[in-house]
Amino acid sequence: MGNAVDNAIDIVSLTKRYGSTVGIEDLGISVAEGEVFGFLGPNGAGKTTTMRCLVGLLRPTEGSVRVLGRDPVTEHLSLAPYLGYLPGELRLYPELTGRETLRLLATLQGAPAPRQDELCARLNLSGADLDRTVREYSRGMKQKLGLVQALQHEPELVVLDEPTEGLDPLVQETFYALLAELGRSGRTVLLSSHVLPEVQRTCRRVAIVRAGRLVTTATVAALREARARKVRLTFADGLGRRPLGAADRWSPDWHGDQAVLMIPPDRTVAALRELLALPVQDVTVEEAGLDEAFLDLYRGTAARGPRGPGEPEERGEPPP
Repeated sequence: MGNAVDNAIDIVSLTKRYGSTVGIEDLGISVAEGEVFGFLGPNGAGKTTTMRCLVGLLRPTEGSVRVLGRDPVTEHLSLAPYLGYLPGELRLYPELTGRETLRLLATLQGAPAPRQDELCARLNLSGADLDRTVREYSRGMKQKLGLVQALQHEPELVVLDEPTEGLDPLVQETFYALLAELGRSGRTVLLSSHVLPEVQRTCRRVAIVRAGRLVTTATVAALREARARKVRLTFADGLGRRPLGAADRWSPDWHGDQAVLMIPPDRTVAALRELLALPVQDVTVEEAGLDEAFLDLYRGTAARGPRGPGEPEERGEPPP
């Protein structure tokens, strides 16, 4: 773009209100160039609001957003050719063919589409598919068309909202390969997904939001390392539930002769030394995944209350 920037995304104290309702409040996130960055949270947390601010579809109420060194609202026309965006609910013109749709969206993007043919081939959109009208497409075919339009012009920043929704497992594998290629080529990806193993597989860092506020920003490795380990013990004597000594503090979950405990990482080795003195037939220790880390961050916190009158759904349109 001709602008030397350290970060592809800089969000500072971002607040977006819909009347008296807050969509996102005081959000601060920076994403480095070339990073594949995860953006997580339950429905209604403010993810879609944030992404719409990033691509210039919403104007912040307070705070600032800089994308590739530019303001996505006031400098939208000059920024658009460098952005790729797949919304969570992709709305397409049903009377257009797939080919006409890609041509129209490339024109609106203001950039040539050198990767269109390659991406269609890799995502299994045949020439016959592209000549059919979108109203004939399955959900998965529409999603593949959405991925092509988001990537066909080789954008520097790609914002993806639930990108694998409706895709079969083989196409998902192709998508993961595309993400890895984007990162290796120095392009930046902001990925929002409710499929936590997908984020764990593709992202080094994540931000987690809840009820419109940032909960944490951390590496996936750090989140997993801080979470409890799942220890599964199977006993050999058939006596079932029994005292586990000091390990009872972690409230074991019993299933016949098997006990499952969640033990803090700094206590796992000491606890195993004590437990293995019992008649244990088998033991497994599972490293915490991102899903456990995500749930731990929400466990014990107050849930968001009911939406106020006129408050938009997470994927819906904001009120006028």
